[in-house]
Amino acid sequence: MLQTSCPVLSLTAVAENVFLLVLDAPEIAPLVRPGQFLNVRIDETSDPLLRRPFSVYRTEGNRLELLFNVVGRGTHALAEKRKGDRLDVLGPLGVPFTLDDPGFTTAVLVAGGLGVAPMPITTRELLLKGKAVRTFLGARNKGSLVTTHLVQVEIATDDGSEGLRGTVVDLLERAFASGVPARPKIFACGPHPMLKAVAAFAVRFDIPCEVSMEGPMGCGIGICQGCPVELTNPAKKYALMCKDGPTFDARTIRW
Repeated sequence: MLQTSCPVLSLTAVAENVFLLVLDAPEIAPLVRPGQFLNVRIDETSDPLLRRPFSVYRTEGNRLELLFNVVGRGTHALAEKRKGDRLDVLGPLGVPFTLDDPGFTTAVLVAGGLGVAPMPITTRELLLKGKAVRTFLGARNKGSLVTTHLVQVEIATDDGSEGLRGTVVDLLERAFASGVPARPKIFACGPHPMLKAVAAFAVRFDIPCEVSMEGPMGCGIGICQGCPVELTNPAKKYALMCKDGPTFDARTIRW
């Protein structure tokens, strides 16, 4: 984990209210693993212990890409950054996805909304490892979709403007009704209700499943204790999303 000041290389709108931020981060970018995140201090007026977490979208050399949507004061300020502005960045943080598991040959990536954020870097690593990849995306509408750097993409939208009208779990149900992929493992990221539904789906089909949890992670390193996750393990009732996650075996979460 490093703390460094990273200059902004570019900021681009890639979908409705969704932006791609590219930073020059030579110290951090080579260290990032799929599923990890960064904690970013948006400006000098914000509390340095209350940063905002962002999944790493992709890395390329010294370049580090973050995907975010504007939902409040902090992300609104982030969307106003310009080339050359600098951001105080802490990372890489968190536990990455377990991609070296020899027990699967087909990775089933499931993302809802901005849960697509960690999927491009995950896709690239999986393909390098020789895994087959299928991607299932859910979004509010066609304009909210981000599909760049993904493969074998199937889509569901709430309003039916693209792909199946319904949820990404409805899309999974339809796809698996036609046949379960060879030795699958699910990697999912999205809002809590979606992850809960994906976890139940994985149990029903007896498929291993890892989820990347979304939530407030102020410090990012376990100090503030502000991101508890309830576990099924009676010996350890809670984990911290930032330190023990954000990726978890779905079976260990008390949904």
